[in-house]
Amino acid sequence: MRTLILYRHAKSDWSDPAIADHDRWLAPRGEDAARRMAAWIEAEQLLPDLILCSTALRTRLTLQALLPVLGTHCEIRLMPEIYAASESDYVDLLRAQGGSAETVMLIAHNPAIHDTARELVAEGDADALHALTEKFPTAALAIIEVPCDSLSGLLPQSGRLVRFVRPRDLS
Repeated sequence: MRTLILYRHAKSDWSDPAIADHDRWLAPRGEDAARRMAAWIEAEQLLPDLILCSTALRTRLTLQALLPVLGTHCEIRLMPEIYAASESDYVDLLRAQGGSAETVMLIAHNPAIHDTARELVAEGDADALHALTEKFPTAALAIIEVPCDSLSGLLPQSGRLVRFVRPRDLS
């Protein structure tokens, strides 16, 4: 059994249209959400062995909020190909990069992160499944258990949604 944490970057700042999409900062609301999600991840002891993160600034800043809680056992890979990938690319990326890691976090973008979650999940708590189906908001994360010894064997519709957590769910 492996655990996937699909984490959409926190809310980005759109105040300056001259800034390239790849280089957008987090909005103040996004900074707050990233810190709250990091605190929740720490409290839940949901610490990945491997993080695959887009090179877009907003994903790196979302990751930066996690750094104080990760400890020393986590490998981090910044990957430019995540930025423009589709959901099938994310599944292929998880297969190719996940290896034997027990828990892999993918910090990425919509709509691909939402499509990937829907592609992988076959069962789980009814309320969480409904929320996931509706929308994958910024700074939300889906925790999915998949029945494989290595992520190279990751199959569509094989996962169980353990939790779907949105910043608004946190007090």
